Amino acid sequence: MTTITLSKKQIQKSKGVVVLPIEEYRRLSERAVPEYFLTGKQAKALDKLVEEGLREYHAGKTIKASSMKNALRKYGKHRKS
Repeated sequence: MTTITLSKKQIQKSKGVVVLPIEEYRRLSERAVPEYFLTGKQAKALDKLVEEGLREYHAGKTIKASSMKNALRKYGKHRKS
């Protein structure tokens, strides 16, 4: 078991402390990320985009890049050749 020691000054500076079970913490942190559900045309368009991307990935038509900037640079060179 871990012991955490905080001074009254530290607690007041951080405006309090919360102690809760790890499972409760995990549940709360998972829910902190907003969920969006698309319907209608938006959902169908996204489904098509994902299907196309997966087809290209399985066909070996994708490129590897360390960043979006690098990917766009490589993609532009790939498209010109």
